[in-house]
Amino acid sequence: MTPANGAAAPEAVAEAALAPEVESEADAFQRQVDDLVAKTDVLERRVNEVVDFYDGKKQGSGGRKGGRHGAYGRGMPDIMRQFGVILREITDDNDAWPFREPVDVVGLNLHDYYKIITKPMDFSTIQNKMEGKDVTTYKNVREIYADVRLIFANAMTYNDDENIVHLLAKSLLEKFEEKWRQFLPKVESEEKRQKEEESKGVVATNTSREAAIAKLAKDTDEELNQINKQLEELRKMVVNRCRKMTTDEKRKLGAGLCHLSPDDLNKALEIVAQDNPSFQIKAEEVDLDMDAQSETTLWRLKFFVREALERQANAASGKMDENAKRKREICNALAKTASKRIKKQP
Repeated sequence: MTPANGAAAPEAVAEAALAPEVESEADAFQRQVDDLVAKTDVLERRVNEVVDFYDGKKQGSGGRKGGRHGAYGRGMPDIMRQFGVILREITDDNDAWPFREPVDVVGLNLHDYYKIITKPMDFSTIQNKMEGKDVTTYKNVREIYADVRLIFANAMTYNDDENIVHLLAKSLLEKFEEKWRQFLPKVESEEKRQKEEESKGVVATNTSREAAIAKLAKDTDEELNQINKQLEELRKMVVNRCRKMTTDEKRKLGAGLCHLSPDDLNKALEIVAQDNPSFQIKAEEVDLDMDAQSETTLWRLKFFVREALERQANAASGKMDENAKRKREICNALAKTASKRIKKQP
C-alpha cells in the first residue's frame, strides 16, 4: 500500500534498510505491516458505510439505498459484507471467467438460450444488485446465495456434461458450497438474533440506524488512531535498525532528485518536511543538505526517487513506442500511395 504523498511503502524501506543479521525481525515487521494493511481495508469499508449513510440522508432517503459497498437488507450489513468476501474469492477464481458477465447470446449465436434458461444470472448482475444499481436489491444473504447457485445451474443446464463451461461451473459450485457450509452458522446465528429482536418488538428505525452509524464512526476513529500509533512504533523500529547511508549513496540520491518531475520533486520535499517541520518547501530556492537529514528520511527519499524515476522512464518509453508506431503507419501509408502512383503512370 503506497502512502498518499507518494512515499515508498514501509515494507520496501525495511527490506533494503534493515541489516542482514536481523532478518527475523524484518519478517516480524513484514507480518505487522500485513496485519495493518488488512485492518486498514476493513476500516476503509466502515468509512464508506458511514459516508454512504449520510450521503443518503442528504438526498432525503433517510438511509442507504445502495452505494459503493452494497444495498444491504435491514439489520444485516455485517453478515452481507462477510459474505461479500466469499463472493469475491469465487469471482476472482481463474475458472470464473465465463460467469463474470452476462452470456453473449447474440455474439455466440445461442438462439435457443432463452428457451432453455428462463432466468439468466452472472456475477456482474449480482454485484449490481448488491450495490443498488439494479431495479431489485437483496434483502438477505440467502438471496445472494441462491443467485450464485443459479449461475452455475444455468451453465450446467445449457451445456453438455463434457463441455468446458459445464465442467468449470461444476468445479466452482463445489468450491462455493464448501465455503457456504463453513459460513452458514454465522448466517443462522444472525437470523436467530433478528427473530429474537422482532419477537421483542424491536423495530429498526432511522433513529436507531443513525445511532448505530454514529457508534460505528466513533469506533472506527478510535481504531484509526490505534493504527496510527502502531505505524509510529514501526517507524521508530525501522529508524533504530537502519544502516547509515554511504556518502556515495547520498550523492546518487541528490543526482536523482535533480531528474524528478516538478510534481515528484514537490512530493520528495514533503518527505523531508515531515521529519523537519522548519524545512521551507515553498521557498524559491531550496537548499537540501543530505548530511543534515535523518537516516529514515534518506531511505524514504531513496525509494521514492527510485520509484518516481522508474515511472518517468516507463512513461517516456511508452511515448517513444507510440511515436515509432505512428511513424511506421505514416511510412506505410506513403509507400502505398507511391505504389499506386507508379501503377497509374503509362
